[in-house]
Amino acid sequence: MTEARRTYLNSDKLPFPFCPGCGHSLILKALDQALVQLALPPEEIIIVTDIGCTGLSDKYFSTNAFHGLHGRSITYATGLKLAKPEKKVIVLIGDGGCGIGGHHLINAARRNLDLTVLVFNNFNYGMTGGEHSVTTPPGTYTSTTGFGQIERPMDICGTAAVNGGSYIARTTSFDKTLPDLIARAIVHSGFSLLDIWELCTSYFAVNNAFGKKAISETLASLHFDTGILVDRAQPSYLQAYREAVESKALASRRKGIPLTPHFTASLQQPLTVMLAGAAGEKIISAASAFSRGGVLSGLFSEQRNDYPVTVKTGHSLAEIVLSPEKLLYASGDRPNFLLILFEEGLTKAAPLLSRLTPDQTIFINASLECPPTQASVRGLHFERAGTWSRRSSAYAIMALGELLRAEAIYPIEAFLEALQLRKRYAAENADALKASEGILSKKR
Repeated sequence: MTEARRTYLNSDKLPFPFCPGCGHSLILKALDQALVQLALPPEEIIIVTDIGCTGLSDKYFSTNAFHGLHGRSITYATGLKLAKPEKKVIVLIGDGGCGIGGHHLINAARRNLDLTVLVFNNFNYGMTGGEHSVTTPPGTYTSTTGFGQIERPMDICGTAAVNGGSYIARTTSFDKTLPDLIARAIVHSGFSLLDIWELCTSYFAVNNAFGKKAISETLASLHFDTGILVDRAQPSYLQAYREAVESKALASRRKGIPLTPHFTASLQQPLTVMLAGAAGEKIISAASAFSRGGVLSGLFSEQRNDYPVTVKTGHSLAEIVLSPEKLLYASGDRPNFLLILFEEGLTKAAPLLSRLTPDQTIFINASLECPPTQASVRGLHFERAGTWSRRSSAYAIMALGELLRAEAIYPIEAFLEALQLRKRYAAENADALKASEGILSKKR
């Protein structure tokens, strides 16, 4: 609990800078009364504003504040709330900001983010000369609607409500219950919004002889109800997220594949293997098993995949880095072993071949012609695998199996165990690995 405060306004900054008769002052005083009513610790409040006359407001409060770009205040508030969920985050935004950042408004509402949004709705861009906004009433005049506004105004409350906002109200800056409405919005768990109609006395009001009575008449003509329009209890985004994580945490752990090292690898330095194959031929899944085999052997592993946006067409590349020490990133500029299995992979890897050196090795499908390269080249004769030669989806497993037999990077038994972690394909993968023995040509 905190000591009761008589005001949250910063007396050193007052008075407000707004034009005489501007509704902003009334709304800010109502906000102050709401905060006094709730007796919240000032340090637990964050007021977020953007560009516009409304954006002048935050510095008049003795609370945390954030001021950003036009139409983006809801975005900033979202980040602040997710980072500091214990804070009360209050957004002060104008009708101009709602137009410029309308998609932010919609997404905050549909997520039911625990934010309080106060819309200072005076039907025009008051700071820049009275241009029309998304809420300018039909038939009214602004500096950009000299013949009268012909567009229907945005229903801010309807937009927020239909997209999931859980506390929505429409009122005016003259409403004596405004402090209570704001207080209810602040303590509400979920997305709350008050569309507060007010007067811009320097532009909109004088150009349209628009006063309190006109506000009431316009509300009626547009069939915009006032008061609390939506007040429903539903999980806020943060609450729903926590519940989802907690409920699925155990299930996620159960579905995970435990990789406890119990084989021993003799690898003394990082080693990179690149598979260059075709989409749909299980290149990436075989590479993943190869990575897991490394982990089962006490190695650190990283994998990077490259494939087009299309499905089962084009190239499929997988790069695996194994290391006895922790890895920070995977880089395929100089793979120790390049396994080229299909024409699509050869085409994709071709630019790399000219940069390879004699200390690097290429294993290539013997049915493909290897371009000129300084690297050592060995052929993969899949026809020696008997009936498995017709199973192109097993080529990656067979090639990796022969790599382990030839180079003893880690025990081939670890690769076999990793392949059998996927129970559905365990027997098939084991048979493919066994069939691959002897398909690799001798060094040359």
